[in-house]
Amino acid sequence: MSSTPSADTGTRAAALELSDVTVRFGGITALSEVGLSVRPGSVHGVIGPNGAGKTTLFNVACGFVTPDTGRIVREGRTLDKLAPHQLAGLSMARTLQGLGLFDRITVLDNVIVGADRHASSGFLGSLLALPGASREEKALRERAMAVLADLGIEQYAGRYPASLPYPVRKRIALARALAAEPTLLLLDEPASGLSAAEMDELGDLVSSLGSRMSVMLVEHHMDLVMRVCDEITVLDFGKVIAHGTPDEVRNDPAVLAAYLGDEVTH
Repeated sequence: MSSTPSADTGTRAAALELSDVTVRFGGITALSEVGLSVRPGSVHGVIGPNGAGKTTLFNVACGFVTPDTGRIVREGRTLDKLAPHQLAGLSMARTLQGLGLFDRITVLDNVIVGADRHASSGFLGSLLALPGASREEKALRERAMAVLADLGIEQYAGRYPASLPYPVRKRIALARALAAEPTLLLLDEPASGLSAAEMDELGDLVSSLGSRMSVMLVEHHMDLVMRVCDEITVLDFGKVIAHGTPDEVRNDPAVLAAYLGDEVTH
């Protein structure tokens, strides 16, 4: 098993490729020559113990952190100084542990924010009553409601996020990301705070996304990762120590020693 994953070997370019990524914070090296390749239409998991560098790698992929060295390649295009505001234009969307919902607008309007990249006039056009804005606003609302329905939370469309349970808010954040209809979805610990039953539902959803988009999943719930991921990259102390299928990673001695132990036995 290679510790430095190669690019997608098929005819299509990798949905996302990180090559030789190194990130330093002062005298601390958070990532050291890390690489991974998210294949088109696949779910790629990133795991590792606390302090392994998972969040830093996720932030590099989202444009929150600029690596000291290395390359970020999106579908064959090298991205220089990737910034979060560029994600929508690259057909990328992400969810964060902190959710980032707007508490003073409704659930529906939160999701419309995600779908807004599909409109030429956007919210500003609606406010200024620009030609076509009303028609586009209706289309955005229909798109947002359809996503809420897909996630089983359409009944909360008129509510405010702060009044809802945490698991529902997690789904709202995911709905907002999906409303953008990305071809690459970046998920940062989407199972945190969920019950076992809710985690099972999340697993079904993530598994179904592979037919519509590529997914990079950073998660510490191993049962979920092993169930939904096609490939897994394992970090430890900022370095890739293993990469492969769930079965390969599950049985890798370096992974067992560094992180999994007896936690995943099936």
